[in-house]
Amino acid sequence: MKIAITGCNGSVGKPVVACALQHGHDVVGLDITSSAATEPALSFTQVDLTKFDDTLNALRGCDAVIQLAGIPQPKDYKAFVHNANVVISWNVLRACADLGITRIAQASSVNVYRGVFSASPHFDYFPIDESHPCEPDEPYGLSKVICELQADSIVRRYPHIRIASLRLHWSVPHREKAIRLDNARSKGDLWGYVQEDSAAQAFLLAVADHSHSQAMPDQKWAGHETFLIVSPVTSAKEDSGVLKETYWPHVPVRGGGEICGKVGFYNCEKARTLLGWEHRDGVDGGLNGCS
Repeated sequence: MKIAITGCNGSVGKPVVACALQHGHDVVGLDITSSAATEPALSFTQVDLTKFDDTLNALRGCDAVIQLAGIPQPKDYKAFVHNANVVISWNVLRACADLGITRIAQASSVNVYRGVFSASPHFDYFPIDESHPCEPDEPYGLSKVICELQADSIVRRYPHIRIASLRLHWSVPHREKAIRLDNARSKGDLWGYVQEDSAAQAFLLAVADHSHSQAMPDQKWAGHETFLIVSPVTSAKEDSGVLKETYWPHVPVRGGGEICGKVGFYNCEKARTLLGWEHRDGVDGGLNGCS
């Protein structure tokens, strides 16, 4: 496939570009910054995706789009981040509709929940899944809720389009990079992370065309779906059960499971079932087990 990857020069974009090229795809990299890519096979275009006509022209001829462009944190908690992210995501989605591009994966975030950037983090239950209420109180998380609502709107009008919104956690090269030194300060992100190559694989799975595959001939989903893309284990040095009882003692645990050992606070079963995605982070040394 010919895949456009927006935000290709970003920390998430670079591993996605590398993964797409490794899988033999033709890759068009789009970014507002000049090319910093080291991949010789990448076709790069510098473009301001807040301008709809420029977005439309940059995506022409592509079979799929992976939308990663935007600002990955609230900055001053005022208007710029929200406005830029909302305009970019709409321009990309609407341009795809105009161009007949039917396979789209966009970067959402675990910050659709009231987490680390919130003035007062709050969770209704653990492990968190895609059905958990999305109630951010800051502009970055709100922009991600809106990009998901935009996707809902697009597929209502263009039901042949398939959009995956991947709710990423902190993307890092390996687990050790995500270790928190201050658990109290980090409680809002629940000590989560995603290994960057594993996250990249999720984006490729989300836009894959299995219509001619004997291994997976039937599409398992259509329209717009959200997917949590998070490691099944925490990056904390402490036991998950201790962290829960210390910082979230009143949050119930659903589904008959247990938060203990290194077990994480997010449930990514939907991504496993519908995308065939499983987190890979090297040898985990039994990190999934409860002590």
